[in-house]
Amino acid sequence: MARRTDKPRHRAAGKPGSPGGTPLEAYVDTSALIAFLDRSDSYHLAFKRLFSSPPVLVTSALVVAEGHGWFLRRYDRHRATEFLAFVEALPAMRVQMFDQSELLKVRRMLANFNDQNLTLADAHGLVIMKDLRHAICWSTDRHLSLTGIHLAIVT
Repeated sequence: MARRTDKPRHRAAGKPGSPGGTPLEAYVDTSALIAFLDRSDSYHLAFKRLFSSPPVLVTSALVVAEGHGWFLRRYDRHRATEFLAFVEALPAMRVQMFDQSELLKVRRMLANFNDQNLTLADAHGLVIMKDLRHAICWSTDRHLSLTGIHLAIVT
């Protein structure tokens, strides 16, 4: 995942339960976790606001793996371990495991969007949001809005 340096154009979602606000649950993508933890990220302040009063959060085990790998390659083992500790410490975060049944759902999702360059993690996120009927996604990746899900940050 490349570091974004362009000036962000975004709209942050409102408070949970408020009119026009975020739903009671939000799917969190790798880009949101990286932006929150990496102060040099151009979306850092937007995600800092979102994480300051989060709803119940859901992510994929593949997102955790992707984020760990990003911090390991970009920085070092120490920062990658800190990333894992952050994810584990988030009281509102539930991590959806990736097993054989999830793989079958992801393969169907990839087939539905075979004209897109979706990663396995992106496709798993789309499956999770479809299964749980999430109305919001914390991400800067437009692929995660392919099924009509609204992104908390619009680039």
